Amino acid sequence: MSIERLLLELDDLAPEYQFDYTKAKPNRFARRQADGSLVVVLEPDIAQVFHTPDEVKRVLRALIATMPPVPPPPEP
Repeated sequence: MSIERLLLELDDLAPEYQFDYTKAKPNRFARRQADGSLVVVLEPDIAQVFHTPDEVKRVLRALIATMPPVPPPPEP
């Protein structure tokens, strides 16, 4: 018996699965994000400094206050 076959029998995992994502449903346990919000994953060095979303938002708003105004995008 080959090692691949033996491992397959031991843990019942197929080498590949085909999922039908058309039957997927939203995660009912996930909190809904506000319209227009953006989720960003912080890199580890940044996450060591900022521990809460409010800390990140406070610093970003302070930075935005120092920037020149950004013109709105042209209408289509």
